[in-house]
Amino acid sequence: MAKKAKPSVDKIVKKVNKEFEKTSSQIEGLVNDALKQFDSLQNQIQEPVRKLLKEVDELREREMKRFNEEFERRLNEFHELQDSILERLGVASKEVKEDVKKQAEKAGSQASAAAQKAAPKAAQKAPAKKAPAKKAPAKSATKAAKPAAKKAPAKKPAAKKAPARKPAAKAAKPLDKSDLTLVKGIGPATAKKMKDAGITSIEQIANPSAADQEKLKAFSSVKGFDQFSTEAKKIL
Repeated sequence: MAKKAKPSVDKIVKKVNKEFEKTSSQIEGLVNDALKQFDSLQNQIQEPVRKLLKEVDELREREMKRFNEEFERRLNEFHELQDSILERLGVASKEVKEDVKKQAEKAGSQASAAAQKAAPKAAQKAPAKKAPAKKAPAKSATKAAKPAAKKAPAKKPAAKKAPARKPAAKAAKPLDKSDLTLVKGIGPATAKKMKDAGITSIEQIANPSAADQEKLKAFSSVKGFDQFSTEAKKIL
């Protein structure tokens, strides 16, 4: 009985080994298929990711290029605006200087005209006092009187020079209180802004009301703002 049982056990072992080999080969096949599918999936995922990264890089380069171009354009516009403002300020200062020159010339011409009017009156008064001298019969007296009358107008240049020193005094009397640039530290541009804000007279700077003080606070950043009131009072 024992001899017959052995062959049956061997057969069972052989069958088990065969089944084990089959299952192991099947498992290996499944594992290989799974690895192949994983590789294919990885390749499928990597390609879109690579494309996406490439597109992101291209987009970033385009945006950086556009940003640099826009920055340069804005910078150029700023420089142009700065140059135009400086040119306008230069022109404004030139115009102010020309106005001052014109006013000085006008004052000088008025003074010279007044001197010329005053000189003939003095010349007329001088001969009137010497009228009795003409009654003398001697010709020498009349000849002497004529050169004296001729020499009297020679004093006209002295009369012209004296009033020529008065333009400053005359210009000081008709003070233009609306010209805010007379206050030290206030330029043409600042004066224009002050007038737009409602400060139209030097008196408003020298003795500002409560409302004027609120308006002037907008110009506290201007250099020398603390001295505006003092300088305005000096002018008045």
